[in-house]
Amino acid sequence: MTRQQQVLDAAIRVLGTGGMRQLTHRAVDTEAGLPQGSTSNHFRTRDALIGAVLGRLLEHETALWASVAGDVATPEAFADAVGALVERLAEDRVLTLARHALFVEVAQRPELRGDVDRAHREIGSWALPLIAGLGAADPPADLALLLAVIDGLLANQLANPNPRFDPAAALRTVLRGMLAG
Repeated sequence: MTRQQQVLDAAIRVLGTGGMRQLTHRAVDTEAGLPQGSTSNHFRTRDALIGAVLGRLLEHETALWASVAGDVATPEAFADAVGALVERLAEDRVLTLARHALFVEVAQRPELRGDVDRAHREIGSWALPLIAGLGAADPPADLALLLAVIDGLLANQLANPNPRFDPAAALRTVLRGMLAG
């Protein structure tokens, strides 16, 4: 792991345990066990740090997808894989809470929107062909719907944990409706 990744992972932990107000260069240095000023050496401004954290979250989520996705050529298999992804993200509360904290920040500060747009384009580059392969009539709109469902499932599970959480069942229902048209 590079020093920059170490800093970003520490920033994710700060966000996921303390929220956006706690995200300071000093707090990240402390969390990472690095000398004061280390985070600032990599990311001069808080906005630069936020943008880089969004990128690092995308790296983590993409790696997680790769670990759960096998053959996803059928709606059932796709729903099962995405369901497994959602379960893993719900289990990694710190990562997912950090992600949600960043989304709230972006909603309040539109100048950061470009970083989220870049992440969505990257997700789209590998997810749109999968959605299209399932027979979606409008892959971009259907992907946006799936991402919204995933975010909703995660938010609900984080706020009100259900021991019988089964996101794959909800995703199968959404996919049936999406692909029926």
